[in-house]
Amino acid sequence: MLIENIEISRHRLEIDPAFPSSWDPRPLKTFETTVVRVTADNGTVGIGSGDAMIGFERFKDLFIGEGVFNFERHNRVLDSISLFASRCWPLDMALWDLRGKVENKPVYELLGGNSGKLRLYASTGTVRDPDELAEQAVLLKEMGFDAIKFRIARRAPEEDAAALRAVRQAIGDDIEIMVDANQAWRMPWDISPWWTYSEAQQMIEMTRELKLYWLEEPLHRGDYEGLRQLRQIPDAPLIASGEMNQEYHELRGLMSYGCVDVLQTDCVYFGGITGLSHIARESRSYGVTFSPHTWGNGIGFLANAHLAAGTGAPPYLEYAIDPPEWRLEVRDHMLTEIVMHDGTGHLDLGTAPGLGFELNEEILESTRVA
Repeated sequence: MLIENIEISRHRLEIDPAFPSSWDPRPLKTFETTVVRVTADNGTVGIGSGDAMIGFERFKDLFIGEGVFNFERHNRVLDSISLFASRCWPLDMALWDLRGKVENKPVYELLGGNSGKLRLYASTGTVRDPDELAEQAVLLKEMGFDAIKFRIARRAPEEDAAALRAVRQAIGDDIEIMVDANQAWRMPWDISPWWTYSEAQQMIEMTRELKLYWLEEPLHRGDYEGLRQLRQIPDAPLIASGEMNQEYHELRGLMSYGCVDVLQTDCVYFGGITGLSHIARESRSYGVTFSPHTWGNGIGFLANAHLAAGTGAPPYLEYAIDPPEWRLEVRDHMLTEIVMHDGTGHLDLGTAPGLGFELNEEILESTRVA
């Protein structure tokens, strides 16, 4: 079976009110979506989504006429393209969706998974005052989640610690708390300083009694020695990072140097399902949990969910939800159905072929910009 055509469309959804994320000093006013459709010579279409794939057109001919299922070959080409154009990993995602549709199997099963059921953690995206943060924690607990991730970005560790203490007091000790410091990367217009090692260390010490499940991105993504040392602090939470590292040797370095307990690389941002399926399996030999980042649109979330379910299912998978600021109908607007949790903090991917979704063509047509 050969690749006959690759089509890319770009879409823009207006967000009102704008979304004030913790990682971006500019509130998000529009939600950009790129949809990739790969058509095989038998007419089957696989779909992926993620980066805008700027510059892909001049490399498109490297795939047309090639075998659909030659994943390792395609992955090597995509890895090289990333040096000359934007990240084009959604193509890999679309190829897996296509294979699933051809073989009438969900992607997680093609990867070797036995079950599509995943335990989720609610992942918030805004920074709130202590009282508001505690109220949000109670709301998410009532929705059925038994693990919740909160954002901190106030620079003063004592303020962050106070907010997290308010959360723990509000939800009790039976809920796992993850914390994301968002210190591994910056938006291009954000020149605020990174946390130093001493600031990250202080945060760990000031929240030790709260028994955090993990501390995410406490240092720059390339500070291997700092991350390694944080893991050595007595009674430190698990250290999670790697969502934006974009080389295979970087991911293996984070694991082999003892920098992380949890590796979070997102198949939308790097490696695709093909490449990260290898990394996920390798992680076990280092005693590292692979639990991918999933903030983005619903198609990217499903791709990472199938990747996780197909390579060993982590204790928790990220589920972006932070009402009213971040709504599922925004995340999944390009789909005919919202990818909904089951009310007990779990998601069942089911047995639908491929990645298991259908596009809302009417919405896509109304939001199309290219």
